[in-house]
Amino acid sequence: MIDLSTVYLGLQLKNPIVVGSSGLTDSVEKIKNIEAAGAGAVVLKSLFEEEIIIEMEENIHNMTNRHFLFPETMDYMETVIKESILSNYLELITDAKKSVGIPVIASINCVSSQKWTSFAKEIEKAGADALELNLFFLPSDIQRGEKEIMEATYEIISKVKGSIRIPVSLKISSFQSNLIRYVEHIDQSGAEGIVLFNRSWFPDIDVNHLVVSSGFVLSSPSDLGNTLRWVSLISGRVNCDVAASSGIHDGSGLIKQLLSGADVCQIVSTLYINDLSQISKMTDELSAWMTAHEFKSIGEFRGLLSQMNSGNPAAWERVQFMKHFRNFV
Repeated sequence: MIDLSTVYLGLQLKNPIVVGSSGLTDSVEKIKNIEAAGAGAVVLKSLFEEEIIIEMEENIHNMTNRHFLFPETMDYMETVIKESILSNYLELITDAKKSVGIPVIASINCVSSQKWTSFAKEIEKAGADALELNLFFLPSDIQRGEKEIMEATYEIISKVKGSIRIPVSLKISSFQSNLIRYVEHIDQSGAEGIVLFNRSWFPDIDVNHLVVSSGFVLSSPSDLGNTLRWVSLISGRVNCDVAASSGIHDGSGLIKQLLSGADVCQIVSTLYINDLSQISKMTDELSAWMTAHEFKSIGEFRGLLSQMNSGNPAAWERVQFMKHFRNFV
């Protein structure tokens, strides 16, 4: 009998498909539908630190335009706005845990350590099974070099890990210098998991209206290769669990990531494109493939083709591909 179960962040999952943080996971009803569709776990839509800060600044700015605000009033406004947003999020966690049996992972998109320590405690109290910290440091920020990025990352991890007992994973960007060293330091700092990679906002240009616009919101199967490479390179080098994210659109992508060493795969874009039925299609493909290759459990083949195990480690580090284009004129 085929066993699709796996363990991620110390949590038992019925299969390695995790629906990632998105608009698909922002309500209890949607989360119940995701469980019914067959997902192994769900990551709640991220709470964005920057959105909270912006909303507080806008409210304070609007009030100061009308009359003078004492510092105590500004502090009070900041507290009220933040507590309102946070209480709604905590309610989502609590209600989701009451409504579904799959693991519920909370998510914070943070750029600093600020006040997340106390909120992480509230997330734990609300019943979240784990916490995913979504970090993104754009390399164009000249104020933050590699050293500053690492220091900020470690500060966030240490403060959050020091305040809660539930597992913590970090979802990071591929835009880092010496990515393997960065991940190794994250592993050494005590994080239980690493997610490769978050989906950044990509700018586009509207040539008709001559404005910068949003583009490339969803991933495509062509994005799989970058994640596949880094999952393979990192697999076996860290003790923390590895989740693959971005470009996983079908059962084939799922299988490839597991072969490269991923413990689970986070999917979002393929569900927007195909709907939630894609989850069962992917697990069916995985089961059929395992049967054909006589694998009874995921543990029998996970990481079989990672850099450390593939027998061709150079293939995962190759960046020049001239010989592969020789047949193209």
